[in-house]
Amino acid sequence: MMLKLNASYSKKVPAEEEYSSQSFHASVEVELPDGLTQDQLQSRIHETFDLVRNSVEAELHGNVPRNCEGYPAAEERKTTPQGNRAAGRQNDVPASPKQLSYLLDLARQRGVTPQQIAAQHGVPDVRQLSKRQCSELINSWRAA
Repeated sequence: MMLKLNASYSKKVPAEEEYSSQSFHASVEVELPDGLTQDQLQSRIHETFDLVRNSVEAELHGNVPRNCEGYPAAEERKTTPQGNRAAGRQNDVPASPKQLSYLLDLARQRGVTPQQIAAQHGVPDVRQLSKRQCSELINSWRAA
């Protein structure tokens, strides 16, 4: 039996015009393997919610990955209100321990070593990846 996990996150922010707002929302449904302990299940729930929340926050602040097909690069969006507010902001926040743990679980399933991940992203150690780097890699592996 597979467990299905639905995680979603919404955020409403003031828009440029008075009495106006913009809404950002993301949701994802994932299947979790059978036999997870309560701690593992809780960890996966938190990691999945973090992924969705980070995606909405990245969209809000103009930090959408450039490899999204059909989606304009950040430079092309700087003329939009969201781009103007986000100009110059970078998502260099270090990856959380839970995010790294999930990334390493996915890597093990694919036979990828932490050293290979670090080399791919030009960092000496996988623990020096940013939240954005981890999210992008997790998203690409989960989409495959």
